Amino acid sequence: MNKDKKNVFIIAEAGVNHNGSIELAKKLIDVAYEAKVDAVKFQTFKTEDLVSKNAQKADYQKETTSKEESQFDMIKKLELDVDTHNELISYCNSKSIMFLSTPFDHDSINLLNNLGLQIFKIPSGEITNLPYLRHIGSLQKEVILSTGMADIGEIEDALDILISSGTRKDDITILHANTMYPTPMEDVNLKAMNTIGNTFDCKYGYSDHTLGIEVDIAAVAMGASCIEKHFTLDKNMEGPDHKASLEPDELISMVNAIRNIELALGSSIKKPSKSETPNIKIARKSIIANSEIKKGDILTENNLVIKRPGNGISPMNWDNIINTIAQKNYNKDDLI
Repeated sequence: MNKDKKNVFIIAEAGVNHNGSIELAKKLIDVAYEAKVDAVKFQTFKTEDLVSKNAQKADYQKETTSKEESQFDMIKKLELDVDTHNELISYCNSKSIMFLSTPFDHDSINLLNNLGLQIFKIPSGEITNLPYLRHIGSLQKEVILSTGMADIGEIEDALDILISSGTRKDDITILHANTMYPTPMEDVNLKAMNTIGNTFDCKYGYSDHTLGIEVDIAAVAMGASCIEKHFTLDKNMEGPDHKASLEPDELISMVNAIRNIELALGSSIKKPSKSETPNIKIARKSIIANSEIKKGDILTENNLVIKRPGNGISPMNWDNIINTIAQKNYNKDDLI
């Protein structure tokens, strides 16, 4: 995320939607490339370090995967090894799209650091994990911090740990998020994104788990500098996150809409635009003769009228013109 870059940084979150298949992962990279996002993101974890054997699944995971299968077994199938990481990184490089991945444990942080990643994405679940935050902070890389389930005090604590461990505040982007898949609209609380930006005087954005793309577009209109969104090849695939993800055509629509909103936001200076300037003469009005006027006649409300075009004396000068003497002859409809 280049700090000079004015564009919104769009992360297409493949997450675990590759279902453990490198071929599917590459197809997801193809989709992200076609959609012209800035980065495609996966997840890096050692299942043994991430969940204990008796950890429960989330309710949404129980609905989208087998009820008999444990969280450990579900996640183990989605793990990517070092060789797969290398292969996906070189595939991303061949497409000129940035590879990102979220690490969930210390070994995974080291793995991604050794692979040369310049941006580290911290998922919502790790915002209260002090040793993890300290480890990432010590790398002095760019950091994107998701804040689902967190209050403002917990964000402040995480930020303090990252900064005191060595990461520059300017290198941190904080994402407002909600970790329910899919997030109900009434729980989005998008104004909290601005609260984060104002409270910490930092770059901010939004990690979205709603269905559809309108909240992402609204977030950009409200000043988000980074948007993260899950995507999949097909919402009906087996796996925990497919249902709350965008399909390829929706991802393309989201990126196009965000880029349009960026253009539309403009400079904040209110003045005639390049395209509308020629319309000033056509749409505005001037002071015009309402009847034949002879040189020396007094200009009055009876012999003057205000009509288009707008390339004569502006009607804003009406009071200055009334009761003055005509300096020449005018025919009806002549500009004064």
